[in-house]
Amino acid sequence: MTLEGWQVWDLVGRLGGQLRVLPGAVIGWDMSAALALGDALGLPPAATAELLPIIEAVMVTKLNEHMEHSDGGKTG
Repeated sequence: MTLEGWQVWDLVGRLGGQLRVLPGAVIGWDMSAALALGDALGLPPAATAELLPIIEAVMVTKLNEHMEHSDGGKTG
């Protein structure tokens, strides 16, 4: 991994309060807030814009799978 990759991964750990949710589902991060936080931390904007959506897609899938399994398959 690159330094930029590690920086973006560190950013991901700081985004817990920036989740966008609907009843019964996570839809992603507030990307405006995520990009602003990355900028404030001095992360390279190109690396953040390139890597964050890929990580977000996996995070959304895994959190929604976890929520589905933890509530017995019930939705909304």
